[in-house]
Amino acid sequence: MTDYAIFWEWLSFAVRWTHVITAIAWIGSSFYFIALDLGLRKTPSLPPLAHGEEWQVHGGGFYHIQKYLVAPDFLPEHLTWFKWESYATWLSGFSLLVVVYYVGADLYLIDRNVLDVPQWGAILISMASIGLGWLLYDTLCKSPLGNSTYGLMGVLFVILVAMAWAYTQLFTGRAAMLHMGAFTATIMSANVFMIIIPNQKIVVADLKAGRVPAAKYGKIAKQRSLHNNYLTLPVIFFMLSSHYPLAFATQWNWLIAALIFLEGVLIRHFFNTRHARKGQPYWTWAFAISIFFLIAWLSSGPKLAGGADTVAAPSSQAFMQSPHFEAVADTVLSRCSMCHTAEPVWEGVSQAPRNVILDNPVAIANHAVQVAMQAGYSHAMPPGNVTEMTDEERAMLVAWYRDGSAR
Repeated sequence: MTDYAIFWEWLSFAVRWTHVITAIAWIGSSFYFIALDLGLRKTPSLPPLAHGEEWQVHGGGFYHIQKYLVAPDFLPEHLTWFKWESYATWLSGFSLLVVVYYVGADLYLIDRNVLDVPQWGAILISMASIGLGWLLYDTLCKSPLGNSTYGLMGVLFVILVAMAWAYTQLFTGRAAMLHMGAFTATIMSANVFMIIIPNQKIVVADLKAGRVPAAKYGKIAKQRSLHNNYLTLPVIFFMLSSHYPLAFATQWNWLIAALIFLEGVLIRHFFNTRHARKGQPYWTWAFAISIFFLIAWLSSGPKLAGGADTVAAPSSQAFMQSPHFEAVADTVLSRCSMCHTAEPVWEGVSQAPRNVILDNPVAIANHAVQVAMQAGYSHAMPPGNVTEMTDEERAMLVAWYRDGSAR
């Protein structure tokens, strides 16, 4: 069981690392092509059917890039497709959701003070809600509303705000923020998989068959790609939010999530306008900074209790029944609870680190894995060993975790 726990920690790390790597690749190519598209210029020397061109310099060389809205009159032998970055990002992200939130549902997904549901029920709700996001968005895009950029974005924003609130009524605050990221990222990746790439394949197939491709396929793909561009920054925020309790563990966490979408759109609008050489809309930064301070103010409101810190999860019973539990509880309460409590008393600590509450026996049992990994197998906690946890106490934490896991 000890080997299994360590392996699972490293598996989580590996999947997270993969997710970050693939996300960097996807976001990088997305930002680059949007900037390239906005920077295209028409010149007298353009070939027939070419829409625009761009000269760029990088890495000691010059690049001459031309864009065809439909397609050139011939199909090049080598055609690079940008799709695997998106697919790998979503697949690794969903894998991380499974490894952390589904396998660890009792701790990270379910807050029994919010909604007491079995693990399988919470997981089904999670998967259904993520799929619902794409169905709603795609239906809107294909409706007459899809012809109105501002109308579509307005309705989509209302849906996102509603989902942010709904997630806080279903899951832990941390899981609610993470699910907003998964909800949005699924829309983005499905855009690539269901719309952008299929449309591009239709164009390629028409070229091979000697037909003139319809311009509508490129227009639709461009619209979805632009939507992805504006949704990217909020998704990055939600990916990072689990490290910051002030974002996910306060009363107004759902409103903070909603405001993040506005802030992300404003920032992308600045760069998109600049890349299109249509000016420098610095006013967007004024609004973005104002929203940031509003978010900081909202986070100063009442804090939410740590996930399931007063209700024992089913998986915690074995740890509470261990003969080591009483000694472990005493150790954690004396070495950790001055910071890991709703009202920390350690100087300089205003919020329980990552909102992990360890000030009562039930909470300690619920966080058995974290306690063992952070203070038993490793010396990550307490930071700098400021409370002078002994090697014997750390060994006892490991023995307790091994005993509870074997039950």
